[in-house]
Amino acid sequence: MENKQNNPFNSDTYFLIQKFLSSGLLKKTLKVFNEELEEQKILPPRIDWEGNKHDRTVEDMVGQFPNIRQDYLLHLCHLAMQSFQEREALSKNKSFLSFRPNAYHKNGALTNFRQCYNYVTRIHSAPIQNVNVSFNLVNSLRGREISGPLTRHRTVSPNLFQSMQIQRTTIGHLSAVFCLLFDHSGKYIITGADDLLIKLWSSRTGRLISVFRGASAEITDIAINSENTLLASGSIDRILRVWNLQNGAPVAVLPGHNGMITSISFCPTPCWDIRYLISTSTDGSIAFWPYTYESGIKVEFRNNPIMYQEKIRPGQAQMICSSFSPGGTFLATGSADHHVRVYYMKGDEGPHRILEMEAHSDRVDSIQWAHSGLKFLSGSKDGMAIIWWFEKQQWKSLHLDMTTKLVNSTNVQEVDSKKLKVTMVCWNKSDYWVVTAVSDHTLKIWTADDGQLVKVLTGHVDEIYVLEAHPQDNNVILSAGHDGQLFIWDISKGEIVFNYLNRVDGQGFGAIYDVKWSPDGSVIAASDSHGHILIFGFGNGSPFFQQLPMELFFHTDYRPLVRDTNHHVLDEQTQIPPHLMPPPFLVDIDGNPYPPMLQRLVPGRETCNVDQLVPNIVIGNEGSQEVIQDLPQNHLVAIERNQSEELRENSSFRPGRRSS
Repeated sequence: MENKQNNPFNSDTYFLIQKFLSSGLLKKTLKVFNEELEEQKILPPRIDWEGNKHDRTVEDMVGQFPNIRQDYLLHLCHLAMQSFQEREALSKNKSFLSFRPNAYHKNGALTNFRQCYNYVTRIHSAPIQNVNVSFNLVNSLRGREISGPLTRHRTVSPNLFQSMQIQRTTIGHLSAVFCLLFDHSGKYIITGADDLLIKLWSSRTGRLISVFRGASAEITDIAINSENTLLASGSIDRILRVWNLQNGAPVAVLPGHNGMITSISFCPTPCWDIRYLISTSTDGSIAFWPYTYESGIKVEFRNNPIMYQEKIRPGQAQMICSSFSPGGTFLATGSADHHVRVYYMKGDEGPHRILEMEAHSDRVDSIQWAHSGLKFLSGSKDGMAIIWWFEKQQWKSLHLDMTTKLVNSTNVQEVDSKKLKVTMVCWNKSDYWVVTAVSDHTLKIWTADDGQLVKVLTGHVDEIYVLEAHPQDNNVILSAGHDGQLFIWDISKGEIVFNYLNRVDGQGFGAIYDVKWSPDGSVIAASDSHGHILIFGFGNGSPFFQQLPMELFFHTDYRPLVRDTNHHVLDEQTQIPPHLMPPPFLVDIDGNPYPPMLQRLVPGRETCNVDQLVPNIVIGNEGSQEVIQDLPQNHLVAIERNQSEELRENSSFRPGRRSS
C-alpha cells in the first residue's frame, strides 16, 4: 500500500484532480481535498539546496508547475480515447464511461475488453458481436475457447481474401479453355479446351498428370460424378465420352444427339441403384443415360438413353443449360424456346417432366439450383431472372427485373437505350441472396425471399459470364468476364476484396472464360482465351510452382488418331489406345523436350534411368522436329494381354452393353 502511495504517477494524478476541482463548483470538496493531500503527504517532497527534504504543499506544486492548466486532466482523457478509437466513433460517445481501454495480456497481445466481451457472450449460441464491424481474429478464437464453437463466417472475415495472390500461370492448351473444374477432393484441376484436349492437373504442384484424347471437335462441357471416379465430356462433334478418372481408360462413347452438346451433368445420387448422366443439345433434346456398376466395379452404360425431344413447335428449340438439385431428385433446364422445364427422377421409373412453362420472352441460357431446398434460379436474355420454388404442390415464381434501381440510390445514371440482359445467375452459400450478372457490366444482389434489390456492384467493364459462390463463406462470391478481370466480393458490404487483371505479354489482357473455387474455398483456378490455366491461393504455394516451366505439354498431345465406326480411337503412330501408351515426354509449346530432371515429373517416369528420360528426336524435311518414342517389349506384352481380356469380356453380349 505504501509503495502505491509513493508511486510518482499517483501523486501526479492527485495533483491533476486538484487542478480540475479548482476550476469547478465544488469549493468545499476542494478545501477538504487539499487538506487530505497535505495530511497524507501524497504530494512528492521538496528538496532544498542543501539536500534536505520538506513536505510539499499544494501552493508549492502550483507554483512549480504553472504550465499545468485546470483542464489538463480532461485534455489527457481526450487524447487517450483518440489513440484507441476512430474519430467517428469518438464523436458518437456521449460519456467517458462508455470507453473501455485496451489491455495487454500475458502473451503481450493487445485486445479490447468490450470486443472480447462481445465475442464471449452468446445469445442463441451466437456471439453478440456485430459481424459488420471491425473484425478481431484473436478475440474471435478466444471466444470460441471460452464459450464454444463458432460458425465459419464469424471466425473468418471476407477480408482474409485480400491476401490472395496469383501462384501459378501455365500455358497448357493451344486454344481457348472454356471448361474448368476441380475434382471432389480438390487435389486436381480438369480443363477442356478448343484444341480438342482434356487435361488433368495437380492443383497443389501444377504438374500435368494426364491427357484425355478422343474428341474430334471443340469441348463444350465436362463433368465428374459424385464418386469422383468418372469424367465425362461433351463436344461439338455430338458425342459424349466417359473416361475412368483413375487410369484414363475410356468407359463409354455415347453418340445419340443430332446437334452439338451444350451441357452435361451427373445425377448426384442413384435412383434405385441406377445412376444417370444427362446431356442437353442444340437439337432440342435432353438425354438421360443410365449406367450401373457391374459387380460393384465395372461401369456399364446402356446404349439407348431416355430421350425427351422438346421441340414442340417450329423454330429454335435448343436446350442450353441444366442444373440438378442438391439431392439429385430434380433437374431444371433452360432452352432457346423461352421455356423452363423441370424433370423428376422418379425412382426405377426414370425421369418424368413435371414442369414446362414459357416464363421468359427470350432464350433461357443460365440456370442454377439453390444449395438446399426446392428452389432454383433462371436467367434470360429478356432482362429478367426468375426465382422458382415448390410450395403447396405447385411451382411458384418471383420475377427480378434488371431495370430495377436501388430505392435510396444517389447516383443518377443515364438511361441506356440497349436492352438489358442477364448473362449469369448465382446463389450465395446460404441461399439468402441471389446474384445476377447484367449486360451493363454490373452485378445485382437481391434477397431471395422477397426479390428486393439491395446492392449494385460495379467494377467490370465488359460482359460477365462467371459467377461462383464461395463453398464455405456466405458473404463471398467471385466474378470474371471478358474484360480479363477477376473480382472477389464481400456482398454483405458490397465491397471488392480482391481484384486481378489477366495481362498477356504483348497482347493486352486475356478474357477469363471459367473460374472455380476448390471444395474448401482456399484455392481458385481460372482459364482464359489464350490457353492459360491460372491458380490463386494464399502465400507462394508449392515450390513446384516456381520450378516448373510455364509451358507444359506432352509430346503425344496433338498426334493424329485413328477412329473406328464406334468412335473409339487409337494413336495413329503406335496403333495403341491412348491410355495404354507408355508415359510421354514433357515438351514446350513448340515440341522441344525438357531436361531429364523435369521429365521425372511425368507420372510413370519418377524412377526411370537417365537414358530413359532423353527422347529420340527426328528432324523433318521442313526443319521441324518430332519426338519419337520406342515401346519397351514388356509394355507391348502388357498391351496384348489387356486387349485379349477385353475380347473375352465382349464375346458374350449382355443387354445394355455396347457390342464391339
